[in-house]
Amino acid sequence: MTVHIYNTLTRSKEAFVSQEPGKVKMYVCGPTVYDYIHIGNARPVIFFDVVRRYLEYAGYEVNYIVNFTDVDDKLIRKAEQLGSTVPEVAEKFINAFNEDLESLGVHKASMNPRVTQHIPEIVAFIQELVDKGYAYTSEGDVYFRTSKFEDYGKLSHQNLEELQFGIRIEIGDRKENPQDFVLWKGAKPGEINWESPWGAGRPGWHIECSAMARTYLGNTLDIHGGGHDLQFPHHECEVAQSEALTGHPLSNYWMHNGYVHINNEKMSKSLGNGIAVHELVKRVKPNAIRYFMLATHYRSPLNFSDDTIEQAEKSVERIVNCASNLKHRLSALGAEAAEAAPSELDGKLAAIREQFEAKMGDDFSTPDAITAVFELVTEANQYMNRADASAEGLAALLKTLEQMDAVLGLLPQQAADDELLDTEIEQLIVDRTEARKSKNWARADEIRDLLTAKGIALEDTPQGIRWRRL
Repeated sequence: MTVHIYNTLTRSKEAFVSQEPGKVKMYVCGPTVYDYIHIGNARPVIFFDVVRRYLEYAGYEVNYIVNFTDVDDKLIRKAEQLGSTVPEVAEKFINAFNEDLESLGVHKASMNPRVTQHIPEIVAFIQELVDKGYAYTSEGDVYFRTSKFEDYGKLSHQNLEELQFGIRIEIGDRKENPQDFVLWKGAKPGEINWESPWGAGRPGWHIECSAMARTYLGNTLDIHGGGHDLQFPHHECEVAQSEALTGHPLSNYWMHNGYVHINNEKMSKSLGNGIAVHELVKRVKPNAIRYFMLATHYRSPLNFSDDTIEQAEKSVERIVNCASNLKHRLSALGAEAAEAAPSELDGKLAAIREQFEAKMGDDFSTPDAITAVFELVTEANQYMNRADASAEGLAALLKTLEQMDAVLGLLPQQAADDELLDTEIEQLIVDRTEARKSKNWARADEIRDLLTAKGIALEDTPQGIRWRRL
């Protein structure tokens, strides 16, 4: 399967060719774990999960690294506010992040390296830059000498004069040039710190990802991803320090997702309009959140509102109902999806799969891939209305839907601990049917009330009682 990726570095779509056939080295910048993630953070989490899934669908083995920044100015301030320590704050919000990922159906990364666990690698990286003349010390800090790296600005396509206005750190007399960025920060009294050749301190923001990416994936990545806001300064600085050190490209392909707006306004702390994921999933189904994120192309801005999320809930419900109905019809026929055999639908299903793969292969165009899913849903609904619908046809439809959903992740996950399993629901329906036959109306009502309380809706059909999760 051919995959084309829009490469931020070249501002063009390029055919994806991994360095090692059949294997992909992929690094996505993870969260600074000082608070709960909001829906803006969730967009790259969900999108790059789908990128990783599709590459695996296409036959690649993906080494997928997502880091945790567990020491930073924000963590230090949060620890002071809570009367806690930086490691305790980090642990709390790493656990919260993992819970949010699980609720959103995001697959675990191959590894989640933490900054505090890689201080020796970071120090060694900085020392090599100092030895090569790309870094210099100043009053306990270490800075990268941007003037020595001729390609500084090539990722974000800015020149050195423009870049000084976007630097995250303060500009002071300690730096040779305003554009120079910090690699190592000298410790302030009472701050968490580690010993280094330049005195006690802690890493700067950008050096962390360069060191961890090199540790686990080598000098050159196949894909480096993150939010649009990371192009500069974070990824630009990563490029400079990594390529200055190794002489090799940091990544062959760079991918950046667009911003998330709230009611057509930029999400910001000053406006107080951020929406935490752990709160959102209490009122919106996680698969609807995934659908919302994927229904717009990843490079385009995304607007969150009550209307857009309500539309996402209705749309994803069509897909969920289709899968549920296919399973119900198969169950009524006493058949299993795993036993799918060739059917008269094979030609149509092959065309839909081809459309799905073509769209996903075109810079991971999830909106168009979802369109292919809905074509399958339409085909399935029409087929299920036929009196001669066969187990083979139903199974082939369900298998195709599940294969496509293995990439998008829109069908509900396995029931939570306090939810009923599918087998338990089926047995309760059998028990209710038997209770009604024996005119034990109290027991029948009791079972229906239990199912309703657990969010299970029942519907009578010519093939028997059908159920679905609300």
